[in-house]
Amino acid sequence: MARDALMDYEYPDLDPLPTVAQQEVILPCNPTADDKLYHICITAISVVIMLILAILARNNRSANKQKGLAGLLSPVNFLDHTQHKGLAVAVFGVLLCRLFGLVLNEDPLPFTAQTQHKQNWVILGVFYYPALYYPLLACGTLHNKVGYVLGSLLSWTHFGVLVWQKIDCPKTPQIHKYFSLFSSFPQIACLAFLSFQYPLLLFKGLQGTDTDTGTEDLNSSYYRDYVKEILKKKKPSKISSSSESPGLSQRMVDAVKSYIYTPEDAFRFPLKLAISCVVAFITLYQMTLLLLLSVVPTLQIARLGVDLDIAKVLSGFRIDLSPDKHEVMRLVIFYIWCVEVCYISALTLSALVSLAMLMRSMVLHRSNLKLLYRGDVYGVYNRQRRIRPSRPALVCWMGYTSTAAHTVVAVLIQTLVFFLSLLVAVFLVIVPILHGQNLFLFQALWSMWPFWLMIIVVVLVQHFSARFFFIKKTAGTRDLDHRPNLFLMTYVLFPVSVLVGALLAAWRVLITALFNIVHMGRMDISLLNRSVEAFDPAYRCYAHYLKIEVSQSHPVMKAFCGLLLQSGGPDGAALRPRDAEEGIQLVQKEKKVHKVSSAKRARGRWQLLYTLVNNPALVGTRKHFRRQSAGGGGGSFVNGSLKKSTKAGGGGSLKDAAGGSAASN
Repeated sequence: MARDALMDYEYPDLDPLPTVAQQEVILPCNPTADDKLYHICITAISVVIMLILAILARNNRSANKQKGLAGLLSPVNFLDHTQHKGLAVAVFGVLLCRLFGLVLNEDPLPFTAQTQHKQNWVILGVFYYPALYYPLLACGTLHNKVGYVLGSLLSWTHFGVLVWQKIDCPKTPQIHKYFSLFSSFPQIACLAFLSFQYPLLLFKGLQGTDTDTGTEDLNSSYYRDYVKEILKKKKPSKISSSSESPGLSQRMVDAVKSYIYTPEDAFRFPLKLAISCVVAFITLYQMTLLLLLSVVPTLQIARLGVDLDIAKVLSGFRIDLSPDKHEVMRLVIFYIWCVEVCYISALTLSALVSLAMLMRSMVLHRSNLKLLYRGDVYGVYNRQRRIRPSRPALVCWMGYTSTAAHTVVAVLIQTLVFFLSLLVAVFLVIVPILHGQNLFLFQALWSMWPFWLMIIVVVLVQHFSARFFFIKKTAGTRDLDHRPNLFLMTYVLFPVSVLVGALLAAWRVLITALFNIVHMGRMDISLLNRSVEAFDPAYRCYAHYLKIEVSQSHPVMKAFCGLLLQSGGPDGAALRPRDAEEGIQLVQKEKKVHKVSSAKRARGRWQLLYTLVNNPALVGTRKHFRRQSAGGGGGSFVNGSLKKSTKAGGGGSLKDAAGGSAASN
């Protein structure tokens, strides 16, 4: 009966592809725009553009507050939330695409065709491509028309030559004939954005509407708008009674919304986070494309190469599917097709899960930053930490864009696990049910039905007895009842509890593994317990990154500094903050000059002196501190201030400390 059912089963049409003999052979292609000659020319052009920009930066340093070449070597202020993020994000996207090509191409650099010592050329390419694309960022540093013109020409050149090469050679023998073309789409998109953005900035500069002058950080209204938002009186929300809980539909809607990032006017993403999100998305695309085009065509070729001889091959491994060779061939083709479907489904599921985790990370990033801005350190770290710069924090902040590497590992592991799980489900559950044979899994589970029945009955008895017999309600409270019977049941059911514990342990391993696999690409949560989360390098990097970002780019602090700068202009007149909230109006409209008495002047100087003495940032520059450090008495300073009692021989006096502060300032 099983064989008749197998013969009557209608297999899907699996022969629309050409035969193996008709497979297209792709030869190496050399585009008209030779890559070696192009890189030599574009490198020379980039050097010339950098020299022009250096000359312009030196001539216009007074207007743009740049210091010649030193200012040109800092094209992006990663701690400025008000600047345009598109240029930096696009250049980082181009660099990432080049990094993938650097690893996958046989020739890492176009200047040489040597295949020996490839790792040395890869190391050289890691530093060559950032230098090659650096002028694309530097052209926006000066914020003038000449820089925008040079940036437009350079971005058009990169974009035009890349499109030209892909049109000339759309097919390459690398991995798949269209892999090189598809993998270049993110790079083409980033260069196209740069080719559009620089002319747009030039047009705004000619029209006089370009507000991005490079010094807008503290002058921007964004920080003042943020302060207004947090000081605004919010309308009291209707709070439902504690007995009413949200329904299932409402909880599902809230869960979906928690994975959807919606922009807010009063909050802007830091530049490093924006770059990390774009880099993670490009990495997800590149890895999905690589895994798809490197495996699926191979499975298709293997399926097309199956013929009647496959029966002899299987018989050599003592596998006898059927005495009919044609039936064996159809079975093998069908099984390979099932493997192909499982792999594509696993890859699609992995991409969707990674995309959902990326969106969830963006929502959590914003929540963590807002909590730290309000001073809720415990709400983010679950412990009290000092939000201040440090050596490990700065190193982690610089390397936070390593999100791409975590995405690569996450996609690989997720695809492998999902693929194996789907194979088990298809070949041990679905296919046996459809064919009516090889029901090994079901037979094993059915043979253990007394065990499963015992487990289910015991668990139900425990729950029902706890619900109706061992818990009593008295005057609105709950307490234990029939304690002797409870103790007896606990003793009698001990062996069964051990078996249930084994099942729970297996379930725990499965849930923990699934959770870690799904969240492998995220750095904003730890895959370890709270007490040992410091051993998670990814989360540790993220925690340190937040310290630098919050301590150096706090919106309230920048709003305060911006208002201070506005209050004391070069002409002596203070600018009144536009629509400022009460509590942040720091100065009056006009600054009048009054004659100050000597007593007030002396009092002010002593107050300034006291402030300098108690400033933690100036401790290391004081003479008294240096003498105590040399003599082993540096412990008399607590948070930058002096203790009331100092050790003898320490030479500690307010006069000496003040003298050190005055000398350092």
